[in-house]
Amino acid sequence: MARHYHSQFETRQHMTASDFEIFYYEDKKLSDVSIHRHDYYEVYFFLEGNLSYQIGKNVYPLQYGDICLIPPGVFHRPQFRDADRPYRRIVLWLSPEYFQKLMQMQPDIFYCYEYSDQISCHHFSSDFSSAQILFNKLIEIIEEHQRVAAFHAPMLDCYITSLLLSINRIVYQRQQPAANVKQPFLFSNICEYINAHLEEDLSLDALAREFYVSKYHISHVFKDNMGMSVHQYLVKKRLDASKNSILSGMPFHEVATAFGFRDYTSFFRAFKKEFGVAPREFKEAYSLASSSVPETRGRLPES
Repeated sequence: MARHYHSQFETRQHMTASDFEIFYYEDKKLSDVSIHRHDYYEVYFFLEGNLSYQIGKNVYPLQYGDICLIPPGVFHRPQFRDADRPYRRIVLWLSPEYFQKLMQMQPDIFYCYEYSDQISCHHFSSDFSSAQILFNKLIEIIEEHQRVAAFHAPMLDCYITSLLLSINRIVYQRQQPAANVKQPFLFSNICEYINAHLEEDLSLDALAREFYVSKYHISHVFKDNMGMSVHQYLVKKRLDASKNSILSGMPFHEVATAFGFRDYTSFFRAFKKEFGVAPREFKEAYSLASSSVPETRGRLPES
């Protein structure tokens, strides 16, 4: 690897750039690093050394290609087992503001951090081929960072987004073996839960908390099995259930609120789009149909 890729070791634990900073470190003389935290996101990619990495209360032995995803405010540090062995890694710092900017272009890039927080594990292993992909993407970022050329800033945004999406894939595939076995049960359980709790908070975040899986995984499972999003399914089920409330005489604005619509106008539009008639027209048509049915009083037919 060309020497100009390597960075002089920085002892500071704060960012001087507004968006991101990237370092390719190779240390041969090691000294203890005190536990610390910072106010930005860190992507730590391990290449070489004999050490473990402490993140919060957890300590992870490291192997080539391991990834540590360290969010703001979480204490961390390396713990060396062999101070004579070279220590090589690539570290990417991302400011929260820059992360938000990237999320506006590609909302899914935050999945890896959200999932790691959810399972309280900030360390992920990758196989050799995946590690090589990540290494090459990190080198692309370093090369572009050192380059002065047209479209420099958007190229960096694309490279960093590509890196984070690749990490997402590794993190997502980590949970897939278990998810593949549980997927049909998870889907049916989510449907049953939605049907039983139509008047409650059924956001993806709420469902993720209820079923202890990421909201992105729920979205994938639901789309694969139902062919529509959770939100689309939920709206359909709530609209269908709202018909009984309308026929029972509940005021229209109360029906809208009870089934999770922010106001009657949004409920009116969704109802008419789904059934082809407005709520009032639906109620009147049902009443008219009911009144036209001949009334019987139990009279026995004449013999």
